[in-house]
Amino acid sequence: MYELRCDPAITAIWDSLPGAARTRLAHALVAVCEDPLATTQPYGIDDGVTRQLVLDDTIAILLVTAAMKRVRILQINFLG
Repeated sequence: MYELRCDPAITAIWDSLPGAARTRLAHALVAVCEDPLATTQPYGIDDGVTRQLVLDDTIAILLVTAAMKRVRILQINFLG
């Protein structure tokens, strides 16, 4: 299981999402923490480190550090 991290500014964006989008993102991030490469897509060059989680109304850009078993949320974009 990977540890999820984000800074306070990202947490504020997450908290500001509409309820349904916030819940979908939370559930999807649980799955990401179990298997980040299987549940995300490459972001740019497929380096296995910078990934994107694409949902119907939200895209999260993630940094996966396999050696430390961490996933850091770098950016959240609400599409709806």
